[in-house]
Amino acid sequence: MPQSASARVALYASVGPELTQYDVDLEAAGLVRRGTVTLPANVHYAWPRASGRFLYVASSDSTPGMGPAGDKHHLTAFRIDPASGALTPHGEPIPLPTRPIHMTTDVPSEHLLVAFSNPSAIRVYRVNPDATPGEEVRQRGPIDAGIYGHQVRVSPDNGLAILVTRGHDPAAGKPEDPGALKVFQYKNGLLSNEASVAPNGGYGFGPRHLDFHPTRPWVYVSLERQNKLDMFEIAGGVLSAAPVFRKETLAEPGNIRGRQVAGTVHVHPNGRFVYAVNRASSTIEVDGKPVFAGGENTFAVYDIDISTGEPVPL
Repeated sequence: MPQSASARVALYASVGPELTQYDVDLEAAGLVRRGTVTLPANVHYAWPRASGRFLYVASSDSTPGMGPAGDKHHLTAFRIDPASGALTPHGEPIPLPTRPIHMTTDVPSEHLLVAFSNPSAIRVYRVNPDATPGEEVRQRGPIDAGIYGHQVRVSPDNGLAILVTRGHDPAAGKPEDPGALKVFQYKNGLLSNEASVAPNGGYGFGPRHLDFHPTRPWVYVSLERQNKLDMFEIAGGVLSAAPVFRKETLAEPGNIRGRQVAGTVHVHPNGRFVYAVNRASSTIEVDGKPVFAGGENTFAVYDIDISTGEPVPL
């Protein structure tokens, strides 16, 4: 996760509970390792405060996916040194109820929004005046968090919060669990007027991540289970019920060898390009040893048609 501080650019990368700072040499495309901080459990996601002076980190000892649940789930704040980019703890970690899979702040960083996968949920926490994480915001009514929440984001105008719920493929005789985008009106930490965007009832629709265009009302969504990139449109504060455009993420869509899924998606800050990630992980046995079965571990890059929002593969 890049973070700019004066002329310095820092990258924060995690392995297990350790979060390490690297200085980025942009001209030489190099990394210089600096300090490391240790979280209460494995790092799951991090997000910077709008000021760039603080970093919020969600951690958990639960097994990813549908594996065994742990008992250490926290949200921790760090102060970012403006000169060096070094991280120092800022206040005490606050406990979370279950494994946090993703987190973000709202646009002014007055609240922290946390997505949970198992059970699927979304919770909102206040940010105290000193920038430490505070108490949970009690919502006015029940929330339908769908099946397997995977990400939460707030729109650039701070008016919508979207919980991405992936669902599950059919497996071991169990039918498919549908996916959806759970869209909320958002104001001062409160989620209201929930709407579920789920083309075809969410079947054949397994969203993982989304990102917003910086200046246009376009939302780009990676479909993990279908290896697709969808573009939705926001009009009058409402997300379109179906994608305006759908594109392949794979160079060879018909050549899938094992588990092949789409990952995160990011729109370039200049609004001209969108990037999606492809992930393949299956193995086959060769001479008694597991060997990569093949597939695409790649970036898919699209040019954004600035008049329509269509992502055109490059």
